[in-house]
Amino acid sequence: MNYSEFIEVYEELSETTKKLGKTDILADFLKKLKEHSEWIYLLRGRVVADYDEREFGISTQLVIKAISRASGISIEKVVEKFRKIGDLGEVAEEFIKFKKQNTLFSSKLKVDKVFTNLTRLMDTDGKGSVDKKLDFISELLTSASGKEAKYIIRTLLNDLRVGVADAILRDSIAKAFFENEDEMRDIIDEAYDKVNDFAEVYERAIKGKSALHEVDIKPGRPMKVMLPVKVLDLDEALRICGETVAVEHKYDGFRVVISNDGRKIDLFTRRLDNVTKQFSDVVSVVKDNVKGKSYVLDSEVVGYDPKSGKYKPFEAISQRIRRKYDIDKLIRDLPVEINVFDILFYNGKSTMGMPFLERRKLLEKIIKIQDKKIRLSTQFVSNDKDKIMKFYKDALKIGEEGIMIKNISAHYRPGRRVGYMVKIKPVVNDLDLVIIGAEYGTGKRAGGLTSFIVACRDGKDFLEVGKVSSGLKEKESEGTTYKEINNLLTPLIIKKDGTIVHVKPKVIVSVTYQNMQKSPSYSSGFAMRFPRITHYRPERGIYDIATIEDIKKEAGKERR
Repeated sequence: MNYSEFIEVYEELSETTKKLGKTDILADFLKKLKEHSEWIYLLRGRVVADYDEREFGISTQLVIKAISRASGISIEKVVEKFRKIGDLGEVAEEFIKFKKQNTLFSSKLKVDKVFTNLTRLMDTDGKGSVDKKLDFISELLTSASGKEAKYIIRTLLNDLRVGVADAILRDSIAKAFFENEDEMRDIIDEAYDKVNDFAEVYERAIKGKSALHEVDIKPGRPMKVMLPVKVLDLDEALRICGETVAVEHKYDGFRVVISNDGRKIDLFTRRLDNVTKQFSDVVSVVKDNVKGKSYVLDSEVVGYDPKSGKYKPFEAISQRIRRKYDIDKLIRDLPVEINVFDILFYNGKSTMGMPFLERRKLLEKIIKIQDKKIRLSTQFVSNDKDKIMKFYKDALKIGEEGIMIKNISAHYRPGRRVGYMVKIKPVVNDLDLVIIGAEYGTGKRAGGLTSFIVACRDGKDFLEVGKVSSGLKEKESEGTTYKEINNLLTPLIIKKDGTIVHVKPKVIVSVTYQNMQKSPSYSSGFAMRFPRITHYRPERGIYDIATIEDIKKEAGKERR
């Protein structure tokens, strides 16, 4: 297949904002990829599955060099054009198109060649890797048309701009192979949440419904976790989960999926990141205290003070999630305790279809409890509201965030807030939001980014809900610092407008505020009053942030 066929699809997708329109375009195109299921990744600007952490590792500067080399235009002129239009994809299109018009050389760029070179970029590392990567990119651009060059560059920069969200791709697979079967969307959805690999889901969809039903989680591979519904009171919790429920502590730690494939143990966050190296102590504890040849455990890892034994808030343990160096020192200074609360796979079989209480009994059989090392989440089963409320109040007294209430008969559903479990904690106006822009500071913070534009999610779009300039710290020992957020955002800058910068939506923060009110100043139509950043959330992904529906709900509270 020629790459130009992908370009035609990209262009069609770019020209419509309607989900149904995009679904129709993709459904027709997917039928052409049957012999090359891995090419489906290209529709989302990738060449590997979502669980694969490998990246292209391409900087803006390297892309500029590649465009210059392939087009024969000086680096200075490439930079000048980039400053004017703010899109290196369009810069590449213009310069490559101009070169092609002035040469007799013409050839068709094949999809296989694009896919191969992009894959090689991820696997190229070490001494001389920059020059090799430059060669791979230049080779593609030299053979590309103007529009092909545009989308090659956008793919490299993780900025494809065709609006293919997960849900659209899933709906497209359903329409391509099961057009008149309404239930297939949910079946495909559930299959994807288990494997996080569109190529595998696509291959199974080609084979039929039964192949999709056979999809299961795979130890050793990251997976999406089941998410709780947030409720305001016990009555609402019992209405959702049933009269007799399992009640557990809600720990102030971070979610970790412990996955043993029979050969090694890996640790994954809820956003599918592998944090095994940062928590080698957890691996050792699990290896010594969990019986089984293979298993997948859902847990919360909580930090504590090694001297006093008192538990620490999430902010302390988050240092270990994002640290890549001096890990041994952090293990000594910030030890952790594993609180296991569910099991999804055991000795070659999925346990997700078992009732929750049966999964809990299995955990009790296979886990050896070690003080301040590993334990089962504190739990009891009851239908007594008074006992549950006392448990809740006691949990708050000892420093827990609140409680979890779970349906005792429910199975496990990855990646969804399905009402099988809920969380109750004190009413605090807080949201997880993503930073999409920032402003350079003045005075002692001159030269650094200090005022941050935060946004909620509306499908594939991001809508501003305010600007936050307070809450961060000066010293690392006190929590998340201005310097840390600045360092995270700087490589993500995609456009500058005076003192304002626009950044890729990657950095997620928890924000508290006094109340939510209508506002014409931000694209969401709402604004937070007195917002403060409380935490950087490295373990959370884009789909964990608040949606526009959440924002409207928060604003509605103020009117009641």
